[in-house]
Amino acid sequence: MNDFDQAYLEFQTARQALHESGDWLAAFEAALSARDTARIAALFHADSHWRDILAFTWYYTPTQGQDEIAGRLAAEQERTQARNFHIPQNRRQPRNVKRLGTDSIEAIFEFETAVGRGAGIVRLSPSNEGMKAWQISTTLQSIAGHEEKIGDNRPTGAAYSRNFGGANWADVRRKAVAYEDREPTVLVVGAAQAGLSVAARLNQLGVDTLVVEKWPHVGDSWRKRYHSLALHNSIHLNHLPYMEFPPTWPKYIPKDMLGNWFEFYADAMEINCWTDTEFVSGTWNDSDKCWTAEVKRGDGTIRVVKPKHLVFANGVSSYPMIPDVPGLDDFKGEVFHSEGFDSGAAWKGKNALILGTGSSANDIAMDMYSHGVHTTLIQRGSTTVVSIDPSARLNEAVWDEGGLLDDCDLVASAATPPLQLKGYKAVVQRMIELDKELISGLKSIGFKHDIGDDLSGHQMKYFRRGGGYNLDAGSSALMIKGEIGLLQYDRIERFCAEGALLKDGSIVPADVIVLATGYYPQMELVRRALGEPMVERLGEVWGIGENGDLNNMYKRTPQEGLWFIAGGLGQCRINSKFLALQIKAMELGKLGPL
Repeated sequence: MNDFDQAYLEFQTARQALHESGDWLAAFEAALSARDTARIAALFHADSHWRDILAFTWYYTPTQGQDEIAGRLAAEQERTQARNFHIPQNRRQPRNVKRLGTDSIEAIFEFETAVGRGAGIVRLSPSNEGMKAWQISTTLQSIAGHEEKIGDNRPTGAAYSRNFGGANWADVRRKAVAYEDREPTVLVVGAAQAGLSVAARLNQLGVDTLVVEKWPHVGDSWRKRYHSLALHNSIHLNHLPYMEFPPTWPKYIPKDMLGNWFEFYADAMEINCWTDTEFVSGTWNDSDKCWTAEVKRGDGTIRVVKPKHLVFANGVSSYPMIPDVPGLDDFKGEVFHSEGFDSGAAWKGKNALILGTGSSANDIAMDMYSHGVHTTLIQRGSTTVVSIDPSARLNEAVWDEGGLLDDCDLVASAATPPLQLKGYKAVVQRMIELDKELISGLKSIGFKHDIGDDLSGHQMKYFRRGGGYNLDAGSSALMIKGEIGLLQYDRIERFCAEGALLKDGSIVPADVIVLATGYYPQMELVRRALGEPMVERLGEVWGIGENGDLNNMYKRTPQEGLWFIAGGLGQCRINSKFLALQIKAMELGKLGPL
């Protein structure tokens, strides 16, 4: 086939995909408008999936099965009034793809509701009765009359532009940050990717937002981490909202580079942030429908603010977990948690034991080794090990396809939890092939390796427990060669003054012990800041809930005015939009508490 024939075939294929998806959307809108469950159901395969984010249900709502989807859509349509379903010209056009092993037509569509504008994904595959959907997603993208202040809707700057003799932009910003004459509508705790993302989104929706950050500078939460740290996933999925990283930046961003970007981003996005400020406590006032929150400034003074919404944005984890390790108090060397590690340079020529085999433990081991430290990792439990490249990059496939970031994000957020799990399991099988030699080598030295509780790999471990895996940057090869030691915890009788006393009576010497033992979950943060009754009211935060989505993340919680956002940069970018829309809707009186 020559180039002309190939181009013509691609043109015809694209034209057919556009025609099929357009016809399906027209039939879908007609059936939905009539609230005819039979007609809606006839457009779906029997085992089909629908994920709604706010557009129809004001929640993260997965629905599975032809009849269940049809019934839910018809019931919600009376309030939603979804209409004007169409294929937008300015987004990725319908195309033929393979998703989860199914040859499909995948189309991005947009629509309107009684509240605002939505967007979604539909995936069609053949049946005896024509093309039917096996997956559809619907997401709320904006609230009518309250769209983000971007592009053509950007502010004029009239409040300070050429305001001779009056306040200029810097004056306006100083006053805004001071909060001397008003209370913030939203208080965000934490100024890393989660806090900055949601604050930037809220700003563009006109919601007055204050961020508090315990470190002296925005970005310090990354700068203060260990010396050699860089992101383990690639740059193209890690952008923050509205501002993509420069195209000159490296694929894997160093931690200080990222910290500097965060500081620049907070300034450029006009985020009101109090640094060197720690959130101390909060109490909900049900009669006033606001929080009384105490924050401690760098000079030791306590400032009380009364926001309507409190957003915890300080990570999947909270406080360092220090396990009760027999004999550790007898050790005469230095002991510290991995959170306090910077560089192995100070221990050159000495012996280090690192308790843990997750990503942090392995990165620290690499750093120690590179500084000439005799380093041994102590493994307590089975660990999932995945090469950063190529295996971990398999989960970035959607963004590898290119195109607009918003389009990639829409595709990535379309799957229901069962489909996500199926996808991760399929990726894991490919990872096992790619990492065959690595896994075999680790097992040959007695390393306890697994691929997840249900063969779903490291990504589901992250969602379920926030750890238990290593995105391998090279430490595994050094362990296999014997250049970094491996010691199984069950061989240790106890720790002693000189290091680790083994059950056979020998001692593994150490000058320093690093506890790479993870962190308490976010509930510990809630317990210390808001009290035990709040923990009982909320239930779990993070981890997989009954419907397969993350517990209490990005959405309304059982406590009015309390929100959580956490995760990697991509997760925060995507879900900050939906969290901000919910807060805006509540401020407009369009959405109530759970």
